[in-house]
Amino acid sequence: MAEGKWVSYLRVSTDRQGKSGLGIEAQRNAVAEYLDGGKWSLVKEFVEVESGKNTDRPKLAEAIKACRVYGARLVIAKLDRLSRDAHFLLGLEKAGVDFVCADMPNANQLTVRIMAIIAEEEREMISKRTKAALAAAKKRGKKLGGYRGVAPSKKDRAMAVEAVQARADAKAADLAPIIKELQAAGKTTLRAIAAGLTEQGIPTARGGKWSSAQVMRMLERLRPFEARASM
Repeated sequence: MAEGKWVSYLRVSTDRQGKSGLGIEAQRNAVAEYLDGGKWSLVKEFVEVESGKNTDRPKLAEAIKACRVYGARLVIAKLDRLSRDAHFLLGLEKAGVDFVCADMPNANQLTVRIMAIIAEEEREMISKRTKAALAAAKKRGKKLGGYRGVAPSKKDRAMAVEAVQARADAKAADLAPIIKELQAAGKTTLRAIAAGLTEQGIPTARGGKWSSAQVMRMLERLRPFEARASM
């Protein structure tokens, strides 16, 4: 039985399907059937029209952001709505957002990790076959292009290690536009901002209500982002 706050993510593969609504209603019904019963609320719905081969999913990124902001879980109609790319799957895991697939409710972060390992193994096998084919072509005298891959930098590795810090920064970045809206509406004091966030159903990192002290710490964390934006 579903409980708490949820954000749904629906995806179709072609623009034609997106405009006609084919597949979207079926996915929406699958989500509704999964959530049927219990005390729950669907705070946001995101619809993506994108190729399954493309790992750049802006709407999924927005859905993950909404989950972090509202302290919600992500619900996906079908597991194949997720990319089979290992990097993308691990990115979903590192986002720190819990999710459920309506067609496979028992799937969890471990499932994603296993899928990522399999996808990575398939990628490496394809890479080995490609390198072997290129080596054979080179041996036959065919001119080949140079390596255009990108090696991870020290900064990338440091960011991977500091995952907790990165999630905290992501939370701050997610809240930045909402805090600005509250300030523009005249809620400029720490207490007023805290009340505004709580009224919108946005929990703190620990799931509670906002206090003036927590808002102050959040604003301090946002200063580096604001400084970079003004440059």
